[in-house]
Amino acid sequence: MMNTRILKTLLGLVLMAAGSSFAQMTPVGTWHSIDDKTGETKAEIQIIDIEGVLSGRVVKSLRNDPNAKKTCEDCKDDRKGQTIIGMEIIRGVKFESSSEFLWAGGGKILDPENGKEYTLKMVPQEGGKKLQVRGYIGPFYRTQTWLRSQSQGQP
Repeated sequence: MMNTRILKTLLGLVLMAAGSSFAQMTPVGTWHSIDDKTGETKAEIQIIDIEGVLSGRVVKSLRNDPNAKKTCEDCKDDRKGQTIIGMEIIRGVKFESSSEFLWAGGGKILDPENGKEYTLKMVPQEGGKKLQVRGYIGPFYRTQTWLRSQSQGQP
């Protein structure tokens, strides 16, 4: 009887740990975007899940550059002229069941500094501490590694 109770408790703890680990392997949360050219921390991005579709907004600039763009004048869609802080830059991302921890599903990411929109693939790494963000236009791509914000609770 006692062994069964201990076994059930241990099994429960293992399942909770596994669930917690899987929860980290999602892009949902707050991230610090890192510029792929300069290595500079650029912005804080919040990614949310609405019925299995991810979207992401710029919630804060982390640059000290007073000359940094404040609006997206080069955007081609409904975001043209919008303030970058608060702007939705990630749209339509879904989990790709064909590949472990790949989030793409035809989603797009916008670079508000130049108005270019890329087809997006995101892959959580290192237990969800990092997020590989890769944007494609045809055969060309840019890759950034974002860092999960330490100021947030984990998803």
